[in-house]
Amino acid sequence: MAAQIIGFDEKKQRISTQKLLQQIYASLEKGETEFEILSSGHHNIGGPLWTADGAPLRFKVKNPGQRVGSFGLDGTEIIVEGSAPADAGWLNAGATLVIKGDGGDTTAHCAASGKIYVAGRVGTRSGSLMKHDPAYEPPEFWVLKNTGSFSFEFMGGGLGIVCGIDCEEMDSVLGDRACMGMVGGTIYVRGPVRGLSDDVWLLDLDEADQAFLKDGLPVFLEKVDRLHRLETLTDFSSWHKIVAKTYEERQVHHRITMREFRQQKWVEGGIFGDVLKDDYQHVAGLVNSGEDRLKTPRWQDKKYGAPCQTSCPSSIPTQERIKLLRQGKVKEALELVLHYSPFPASVCGEVCPNLCMDACTRQFLDRPVAMKELGRLSLEAESPRPQAESGKSVAIIGGGPGGLSAAWQLRLAGHQVTIYEADQEVGGKLRQAIPSSRLPENSLKTEIARVKDLGITIHTNMRVDANKFEEIRNSSDAVVIASGAHNAVIIPFPGHDRLVKGLDFLKKINAGHRPDVGDKVVVIGAGNAGMDVCLGAYAMGAKKVTAIDIQRPSAYKHEIDGVKALGGEIRWPVFTEKVDSKGLWTKHGELIEADTVIIAIGERPDLSYIPRDWLTDRGMMDVDACGQAVTAPGVFAIGDTIKPGLLTHAIGQGADIAGMINDYLAGKELVPVRKPVVIPQSCLSKELFRPQNRGRLCVTDAKAETGRCLSCGTCRDCSMCLEACPEGAIRRLDKDDGTFEYVSDDHYCIGCGICSGICPCGIWAMEQVV
Repeated sequence: MAAQIIGFDEKKQRISTQKLLQQIYASLEKGETEFEILSSGHHNIGGPLWTADGAPLRFKVKNPGQRVGSFGLDGTEIIVEGSAPADAGWLNAGATLVIKGDGGDTTAHCAASGKIYVAGRVGTRSGSLMKHDPAYEPPEFWVLKNTGSFSFEFMGGGLGIVCGIDCEEMDSVLGDRACMGMVGGTIYVRGPVRGLSDDVWLLDLDEADQAFLKDGLPVFLEKVDRLHRLETLTDFSSWHKIVAKTYEERQVHHRITMREFRQQKWVEGGIFGDVLKDDYQHVAGLVNSGEDRLKTPRWQDKKYGAPCQTSCPSSIPTQERIKLLRQGKVKEALELVLHYSPFPASVCGEVCPNLCMDACTRQFLDRPVAMKELGRLSLEAESPRPQAESGKSVAIIGGGPGGLSAAWQLRLAGHQVTIYEADQEVGGKLRQAIPSSRLPENSLKTEIARVKDLGITIHTNMRVDANKFEEIRNSSDAVVIASGAHNAVIIPFPGHDRLVKGLDFLKKINAGHRPDVGDKVVVIGAGNAGMDVCLGAYAMGAKKVTAIDIQRPSAYKHEIDGVKALGGEIRWPVFTEKVDSKGLWTKHGELIEADTVIIAIGERPDLSYIPRDWLTDRGMMDVDACGQAVTAPGVFAIGDTIKPGLLTHAIGQGADIAGMINDYLAGKELVPVRKPVVIPQSCLSKELFRPQNRGRLCVTDAKAETGRCLSCGTCRDCSMCLEACPEGAIRRLDKDDGTFEYVSDDHYCIGCGICSGICPCGIWAMEQVV
């Protein structure tokens, strides 16, 4: 049974075209392939639609608006019960459009494939700009009666058939000035024709023409319910065909060249003589190369950063990783990410909020590229080899994700690295606070072991005080402060001494303890840490967990959804008045009953081992734009010691600070890290990538994402520019280092911009000639 789509709401009011089309899309997602649509002038019905399995689509439409069947694709049939307004079948790309009444102006305008059948008349400029790509069947445009003026204007290909039924008394069944500028295609016309363009010939039919009409007329007439007209139309005595003149046949009058006009007719000192300096000799042609072009193409591979790369705190170039996978270099692809982060599986693959996915261009087509799955692929990847020993030593205070990231990069650079960690094991909040339900223990252990195997010296159970810090600083060439933030923020309302600190609570759970929380738990703070506490409370046996906040929860949606799936409640804005044995009281006098109240609104760093004048007024490390202490050269700080942030921010800062220390130890001037400018979306040709069904999109093998990644700003070596260049001006050059580049020869390039327009990755840019 066909899906019923109604263009009115329950109050009999016309709905918008957008809402009507959304109904169609929703039905398509459910697997519907047949539709009956009661429209009220809604646009674009039956447009560029398809099914994942290639099943044909069929639409029956009443009272459509403009552009019915526009962009229609092969496998789609649209039947209009009655007449259609302007632009019916506009840019048809393969669909069959049947109009059982009249067609409006510009019916079949720009049609490139498919078939359009009209049971009556069509308006002005119908059939104009029809074209034919030899790779596909030519478009066919069948009209039972007549056309309006300027029909088949600028036609470049395809077939037009105008049957002239009931038009015997007209001056011309093609209207006035038909076929103006026609350069290709064939028009079969029955009945009187007057006022044709000088660009065409009017000829008699040959046997092949008659055979075509004999085969096509029964199909056409049956489609439009006019089969009784077949006998009349198969009398070919009144039929003719129209074809375009060749270029040579049009050259009747002598036309002087641009050069002849410039050098013989152009008047020196004319109306532009006072503003235009001219030698009156050099003549730029209509199509130019070299210096006469208005714009020139430039291949700018990696000039811009991909949205995923620029949004990633660790600047991981996922487009490069996928490029290697596309080339079959799986080992290199999985190891590439280790040059940016030692935790691709634990962080990128598990606990990172994946800011890269939020920025991914692919989301505008269907869903972002599967970054988590890509990260997990590198769990067992072999680490890069360290460079030759530099003879320099760097101390790192804190073995959390930021400290380990800095240690990893510094050791790869050839320095001796020593980590001082206050806990019994390194890993920081990754190990201490993230629930195992979010971060599999094996992933973290494997990646920490990979860091240790690199040859980094680690001292655990080593709490650094002022004396120890001074000793470390004096024995090291550089120091990184990466001790994180572990002192929970407490609000001094009545009963605050009853509060359980969220970080301490999570640390106990991850250490294997089972703190008693009772049946009801209230969590103050609805950020990501608060959601971890909620999950921990449920894991400890809580039956009801309520998270409150004074503002809109800052936790990511998937974190909140995970808590709600367990029965958790998120409330805001809620202001705490006091906490007592009954639970938490709000400032509105409401009691939220609780056996345990846990606070998780953030932590502050303990930097008591640092000289006070090294700190800001807020007790954070005072650093410059390069992460170096303002008053202590050679001492650098990252992560929560300078500003609260995500785990992935600390990892990215660890990599950045390692680069700064490399320059510092080499005696170079330190320059702040600048991320590449993100590529403008307008540079990317997203329409070249086919979207997939969102509901059925499931990533089973992350390596298969090579076909979905747009490779934003990085050449994917698809050679489309080389193949599309009309002048053959583009060449691909292989370099000695194994890389490649595409170059455009100025001698042949005409500055047409096709390379820029067809490049899916935004690599070619057209620059204005100065």
